Amino acid sequence: MFRSVLMIEKALTSADVEFVTTLHGDEPVSFHVLLQPRGDQADRLLRAIDDVALGALDEAAREGETPEGDEAKVPARQALDVSLVALRAAGHEADGRLVEDHPLDALKTLVDEAGADEVIVLTDPHYVEEFFHRDWASRARHKVGVPVLKLFSHAKAGRDA
Repeated sequence: MFRSVLMIEKALTSADVEFVTTLHGDEPVSFHVLLQPRGDQADRLLRAIDDVALGALDEAAREGETPEGDEAKVPARQALDVSLVALRAAGHEADGRLVEDHPLDALKTLVDEAGADEVIVLTDPHYVEEFFHRDWASRARHKVGVPVLKLFSHAKAGRDA
């Protein structure tokens, strides 16, 4: 069985589930999902800049309304649970956890614990972080010791996770 660590930032859409579950054809895949709840004010600023770059001015204006830090844990847990149910419904093994602190350390730990064959980072575009190679996928490539695939979500499933 192929073991993938899937790092996400919001609930998977049906299109996202189909995308990641068909990457390896008919080979069985077990998914170990990590989801990081919304971060701090600096993260909020970067998201607002990304929204402006994408032409989503209304979303940039609403960034201040989105729960952050501890307030973001409940919606993040819900997004993780929805994603795990969707992966299992697609016929795959799936478990997951929220990232409490250092996401790359948590990723490295999970890759080692699961004996992962790959890491899939599935996010919305983050132009500022990507430009400076500070996004999860770019940073993970230097840390985890397995191939890292960066994919973009097919549709916005909500910005609250």
